This record gives sequence, C-alpha cells and structure tokens, in this order.
Amino acid sequence: MFLVTGATGGIGRRVVRLLRQREQSVRAFVRLTSRYSELEHRGAEIFIGDLHSKQDIQKACQGVQYIISTHGSGSDALSIDYRANIELIDQAKANGVQHFVFISVLGADRGYEDAPVFKAKRAVERYLQASGLNYTILRPAGLASNLLPLAERFRETGLYLLIGDRKNRTSILSTDDLAKIVVDSVTLEGAHNQTLSVGGPEILSRADIPRIFARIFNKEPVIINPPLLFIDGLRGALGLFNPQAQTSLGTYRTLLANEFFCTKEEIAKLEAIFNFQLETLENFLRRYLAV
Repeated sequence: MFLVTGATGGIGRRVVRLLRQREQSVRAFVRLTSRYSELEHRGAEIFIGDLHSKQDIQKACQGVQYIISTHGSGSDALSIDYRANIELIDQAKANGVQHFVFISVLGADRGYEDAPVFKAKRAVERYLQASGLNYTILRPAGLASNLLPLAERFRETGLYLLIGDRKNRTSILSTDDLAKIVVDSVTLEGAHNQTLSVGGPEILSRADIPRIFARIFNKEPVIINPPLLFIDGLRGALGLFNPQAQTSLGTYRTLLANEFFCTKEEIAKLEAIFNFQLETLENFLRRYLAV
C-alpha cells in the first residue's frame, strides 16, 4: 500500500494515476474540500484528513509500506512543509515503512533566508536523511504543468508577464516525467538513499518560455517585464495588513530572483538511473494544449 499526500495536486494526482495504472494499492490523503472523485474512480482508497492534525497523519500511515510526500504548503510552510513531513517521517519509522519519497525543491540547500518553503524543505531533507529510513529526495526545478494556465492566457491575449531578469536560466520539467521518477524511485536501487536534482533536458532562459508559446500558437508575444522592485513594493504594501502573505512572497521573490536549472551532468545521471529520455517543455505543452 502506497500513501500519497498532496494527492489532488499537480504531482500527486499524476503519481496516483500511475500507481493505479500499475495496479498498485494507493491511499490518497486529501482534504474534504478538494476534488478527489477522479482518484476514487481510479480505485484509490480516499483518506480525508488534515495535514495540520497529527492524529490524521497517524491514522493515514497505518498499514502502508511506502510513503510519497508531494504536498505543498501555500502560505503555511512551517505547519505543512515542515511539521507535517516530520510527523510523516516519524510515523514511517513507527510503522516500518520500506521507502519514503520526498518532493523537495531545487535550491533547498542554498540557504535562502527569505524563502520559508526552501528552509522548511531543507530541514525535512536533513531529518529524513538521518532517520534510518530508505529514502529518495527529489529536488525538481519548475514544473511544466504550472505553465499551462499561462499558456492558455497567452493563446487568448498574446501577453506574457515576466518579472525580473529575462536571462535567468531554468530547467522546466515535465510533470508526467516527475511522476514516473517518483514512482520508479521506490524500486530502482540507483535511486535509493539519493538526493537528486530533477529538471527538464534543456537549459532555458526565462525569455525562452514566451518564445516557445509563440511557436506553439504562431503568435508574436507581447512581453511585460517589470523589475523585481515590483514584488518588493507589493511585499511592503502587504506587510501593513497581511504579514503572512508578505512572508510567503519571500519564497516567490526567491524563485524570480535566482536561477534554478540542472546541469547536463545531473540530467545525464537522472536519465541513466531511470532509463528514459526526459520530455522537452515544448512537447509537454503541445500534448496538453492539443496543438
């Protein structure tokens, strides 16, 4: 039995689908308000709970052999990205779980002090590495599925908002490829007790993304390119009445201000371990946008 947290998210939903295609038993940890009917239809066991609750996590972990943590935190990094994962690891040890797969973030080890999610993910990585559990830690770069709404907006308007430096490099990863890597990490010995950077096969500049949209839709892009000071001003304004939102924008600013890409050597290692060729961003978008 696999337990998948964040099972209705972009990564988790794909992981559950793939596990069920392989006829594996899956317990999908979901919130009551989330859309989980597809997972239920595919034969997953639905566990309705709250990752803020230790009791819910304890119940969800009973009788499972594998735990896959894909959930994100939104604006509550301390409770969800950190405490919930620490409890999952503790319960994995208590229940004799055979393998734990944790979705971290590329750059978690760089010490970004203004990014709560990065700090929480790094603390969880260290805890998992010291736990004695068999584990795989995956540090993905940007996910291709996150660009689908931007691509749809571009199809309608031709507009693309690019905040900050156009030249910053990235390795946008097919979210379907990530799901396959997650699932295969459990059985492939080369992925056991490894911390792996995971990105797409191309190193792109941020300005390359609207160019890809332009090729797909045969439409000249209109790029709106405000400086990072735009985010700094927004953070300052939010801090007057919503400190939590101001803090969460620190993670967003970190993502905009820095480069998140995998080296060619890291990609070659990944493709060698998992024995498949990673999908390009353009191919992923064409598949999902039916272009």
